[in-house]
Amino acid sequence: MRGIGVDVVAVERFAAQLARTPRLVERLFVPSERGLHVRSLAARFAVKEATAKALGAPAGMNWQHCWVETDDAGAPSLGMCDSVAAAARFRGIDRWHVSISHDGDIATGMVIAEGD
Repeated sequence: MRGIGVDVVAVERFAAQLARTPRLVERLFVPSERGLHVRSLAARFAVKEATAKALGAPAGMNWQHCWVETDDAGAPSLGMCDSVAAAARFRGIDRWHVSISHDGDIATGMVIAEGD
């Protein structure tokens, strides 16, 4: 294991932040994520934060350089490019495990980074 990260987001507080700063959605999320319900956006932001923690909070990380993808069964996985992919390569990370959960007003993301 090369890194682990977890983050918790209060959905109502996150929604209020997005309402105050509408362009935040464009800064934080890739186009495929932007149309999702605020609860799902909060969970995806938690995954992005957890990814940063698993990578050791690399300088220059762009929030749009990682995103959550889901398969046909709804299982999440991590997509990445540019600054996040470079940080992962630098740390020898080639496998990611992602978990997302919602309960009431809380969204949680957990990421485990592995490498040989």
